[in-house]
Amino acid sequence: MGRPAGGNLFPRRDSIPAGMETRAPAAVRGWELSDEDVVARVRAGETALFEVLMRRYNRRLYRAARAIVGADETEDVMQEAYVRAWAHLDQFAARARFSTWLTRIAVHEALARARRAGRFVDADDGAIEETMAPSPSSGPEHRTASRELAGLLEAAIERLPAPYRAVFVLRAVEEMSTSETAACLDIPEETVKTRLHRARRGLRDALARQLGGAVREAFDFGAARCDRLVDRVLARITTLDPKPPAVDRGREDGGDA
Repeated sequence: MGRPAGGNLFPRRDSIPAGMETRAPAAVRGWELSDEDVVARVRAGETALFEVLMRRYNRRLYRAARAIVGADETEDVMQEAYVRAWAHLDQFAARARFSTWLTRIAVHEALARARRAGRFVDADDGAIEETMAPSPSSGPEHRTASRELAGLLEAAIERLPAPYRAVFVLRAVEEMSTSETAACLDIPEETVKTRLHRARRGLRDALARQLGGAVREAFDFGAARCDRLVDRVLARITTLDPKPPAVDRGREDGGDA
């Protein structure tokens, strides 16, 4: 199935999330509309359709904000982003995707909070090695995760061709030197180096493919949280102007909020 019009991430009517018909009838009515059509109709007075945009992009905004601020601040960032978007819909330029425009608002809000708290600074090249150093944790969750990762790695090693598997196990698992490995396998040291390099590359690619699906499921935003956030945002925007500024036919849309 192709993407719906307007660059929306979610499919059309036949893939509306289960239960939304009763939980969010307004979102169901506008689910087939493109982002641009929803924005135009909200600005024309159909303000209930703003819920479509929230439900369509809640997970994206959650992930974008969560990557910058802590879990305790993420929903606050999302609320502020939606309220700002509501207040500045007249500044949305249809030259760019609405999803990009909205995500930028959320990212800017998250960055502002993180920088005020001194938690987001430009990193040097060595920062990732320091922050990704092995955790000293030895609790049950850590041990379970380690076993699961070891299982994935073993399965990937098993799929390597035997000559590469032998070199990888001796060099990387048993930590034998290049010369020792060469002597054991009766092959030149250069061959050991070449096979180790290729084995590591093959394992990296195999693990990346296996983890790809899990990566896409990270930082999910479930239905109950989605409903809660939508209710909070709707409660806030109803205290603002009755609807976003009407379209001014005499000028073009402006830039980002």
